[in-house]
This record gives sequence, C-alpha cells and structure tokens, in this order.
Amino acid sequence: MKEEFQNNGMYLEQNPEAPENGDLKNFDDDGRPKRTGTVITASAHIITAVIGSGVLSLAWAIAQLGWVAGPAVLMAFSFITFFTSTMLADSYRSPGPITGRRNYTYMDVVRSHLGGYKVQLCGIAQYGNLIGVTIGYTITASISMVAVKRSNCFHRNGHHVKCHISNNPFMIIFAAIQIFLSQIPNFHKLSWLSILAAVMSFAYSSIGLGLSIAKVAGDGIAKTTLTGVTVGVDVSGTEKVWRSFQAIGDIAFAYAYSTVLIEIQDTLRSHPPESKVMKWASGVGVSTTTLFYVLCGCTGYAAFGNNAPGNFLTGFGFYEPFWLIDFANVCIAIHLIGAYQVFAQPIFGFVENRCSSIWPENKFINTEHAVNVPLYGTYYINLFRLVWRTVYVILTAVIAMIFPFFNDFLGLIGAGSFYPLTVYFPIEMHIAQAKIPKYSVRWIWLKVLSWACLVVSLVAAAGSIQGLSQEVKTYKPFKTQQ
Repeated sequence: MKEEFQNNGMYLEQNPEAPENGDLKNFDDDGRPKRTGTVITASAHIITAVIGSGVLSLAWAIAQLGWVAGPAVLMAFSFITFFTSTMLADSYRSPGPITGRRNYTYMDVVRSHLGGYKVQLCGIAQYGNLIGVTIGYTITASISMVAVKRSNCFHRNGHHVKCHISNNPFMIIFAAIQIFLSQIPNFHKLSWLSILAAVMSFAYSSIGLGLSIAKVAGDGIAKTTLTGVTVGVDVSGTEKVWRSFQAIGDIAFAYAYSTVLIEIQDTLRSHPPESKVMKWASGVGVSTTTLFYVLCGCTGYAAFGNNAPGNFLTGFGFYEPFWLIDFANVCIAIHLIGAYQVFAQPIFGFVENRCSSIWPENKFINTEHAVNVPLYGTYYINLFRLVWRTVYVILTAVIAMIFPFFNDFLGLIGAGSFYPLTVYFPIEMHIAQAKIPKYSVRWIWLKVLSWACLVVSLVAAAGSIQGLSQEVKTYKPFKTQQ
C-alpha cells in the first residue's frame, strides 16, 4: 500500500495511487483503490451507529409517553429515517445517482447539490453532532464499566448498599483504548470492528429483552398507562411536559446515523450501484434496530412501568443474575468502543485533509513512516495523525468527566442533529436532484414533512435543555458518580 493512500486518512485525494501499466482492474472509476464494501458491511456499520446508548433509555422514554404515543413515535422516527436515508443515498453521486461524480463526505454532497452557505451549516451540524456523540459514548461506556463493579458489589453486600464508584477512571480506560484504535487510518479499515460491535449490540439488547420478559413473567406487568407517567401521582404537570419533550429527543437520537451515511456508502463496491446497495443496507439496519427498539422499549416499560430507569441495564432495574448483568454491560462497552470509531473517523479525516491541503509541504503532517509490525506486516505511522487523534480522544474524555449527564445529553444531541442532517438536507437535495416543481403536490408534501420534523426537534431540544439545566443546578463536581 502506498504512502499517499495512508496519508490521506479517510478522505483521499483524487488518484492517490495511479494505475500502472494500464492495469485498471484494481481501481474504481475515480482512480482510487477498488472499494470492497457490501450490504453486509454497510448494514454492520449502520447497526453499530444506530443501536447504542439510545436503546438503553427507550423504556424510560416510553414510560414518559405511554403505550399509545411511545411506540407511535418510535415507528414514526423509524419511517422518517429510512425514507430520508434513501434520498441521501441517491445524493452520493451527482448529478445522477448511478453514473454521476462521487461525493466523499456529507459536506461534498451538500456542496454538489445545494452549494452556498448551506455547506458551512452542514459542516457545523455534522461535525458538532459527531463530536457530541463521541463525548456521549465516552460517558455511556464508563457507566457500563462502572455497572460491572457495582453489580458485583451489590451481589456481595446486598442491594441496600450504596456502592459508590467514580466513573472517571473508566473514562480514562476507555480513552486509552480509543487512542490505540484511532490509529486505524480510515473508514475502509473499520469493517471488522463494526461487525464485532454489531454482534455485541445484539447480545446486550437480547439480554435486556430476556430479563424484562422474565421480570414480567415472574412479577406481572408493572403499573403502566396509555399516556405514560401520571400527572399528580408520578410527576407534576410541568415535569410531564418537559419529560415528554426529552423522551422525544432520546428516541430521535436512537436513529441517528445520517451523519456517517455518505462515508459508509463510500466504502461500497461500484456494482451493484452504491445507491441501491445503500438502500438495502438502510432497510436492513433500520428494520433490525426498530424491531429491537420496540421489543426492548415495550418490554422494559411492561417490566418497570412508570418507574422505568433512565438506563435499564446500568440503572439497576435488574440485580440478578449478576453475572449476566456483568456480561451485558461488558457487551455495551465493547459495542461503544467500535461505535466511537464509526463516528470519530469522519472528524479525523476532515481535519487531516484540511491540514494537508493548507500545508502540503509540511513533513510533520504529510510524511509516513513505515514500521514492520509482527503478525500484521507494514504499518504506516503519521506523526500528525498520532498526535492529533490522541489529543482529540483526550479532550472528549475530559469533557465527558466534566459533564457526566446521560439522558439529557442524549436528548440534546438527538434533537440538535435530527432535523438538519436526517431531514432538511436530504429533502432539499432530493428536490434539487429530482427537479421537483415548486408548489407541486410532491414538493408541498416534502416541505410539510420537513417543517413538522423541525417542530419536533425544537420541542425535543427545549426538553433536553431544561433537563440539563436541572442537572447543572444539582450537580456537585466532587461528588462520586454512580
């Protein structure tokens, strides 16, 4: 593998490896090394990105909304996410979805179809979301690691014991692992990690589902209602409104993968057409995750009722069997290790490409050093990549230690990213690419969908901001986190 290919990280320059002697079979139509991704690897990337910390709060979210609105909101976000993902997949090439010029990033797609200030807005929304997700996953992974120690503490000393354990050492452990994995040069090399993470997500989701079913079978269905937590009994009227808003944000976050869809699509083989394969992968990914979401959310609500914890595995709705709880939380941590990389690689590649284009002669940024690694072969180390990615991981870990809030942080990320990246840009690019006449029935329907999702996002953001403000008021920096 040539140095230029490694050097450009995830976003390679045009023709990084020029075909020699007229041999074109190992290169795609843009002159880059032939892509090898399939519907299986793309589905694994999607499942890794989608099933994650979001599934852990769905029982709580449905408890706020009830049996009617809860599943309805889940299904609505599922449909909207799949529908807009098909439009985004068609935008990978421009002007046509089959033979047009490739776009390698979300910003490139927006630049090709919309242009102007919207490119910068897309960049702010996308990379702000990606940074937020990596911080959120650092928090969630540490909570799962702590839950293993607390589970063993409860098993030894009884459920009445406090078992206070700080999250910070486990955030440091998570960051150390990410520093190592961040040296994976680009998205194309992540398939094995995404497949492992997807398997882990199925494992812990199945365990949570099984434990919920066992609890319902043993104790019966807990107190539940059609409208969720009861005003005057469980919460006040104001709390009911804010919690409902926050729950909508949590559900929105549970389907967030549009931020990395284009990068996933750029790993696919040229035949069948990338847009067609990506639509298949989106269908597999979204339908699979929706099945798990509905099962985990509804059975979790049935098991715990209106008192469902914010995280029904790490929140200790279950104490026994402790070894199974431990295994589930280990699976969560392993899954989030892979998911972190899926969301971090676009950030790494963007910064490295920008720096390389600004300082093309800088040896620190552009020079690759070949190192022979036993059982692997030749690995190319770039000092800038090593330093910058290490600094980024450390910064996300420090921020996570300062703001260790779970549900509210989740909802704010979901609300802030869902509308622009999952709804607005895909719809606007589809209208531009398909040349849909203004004020036609199709144009009006798409605009109504877009504005409705904007209202939902604003409502969810308001709920999350209110929740965060409450957490900040009561948070004690030196209190040991549970």
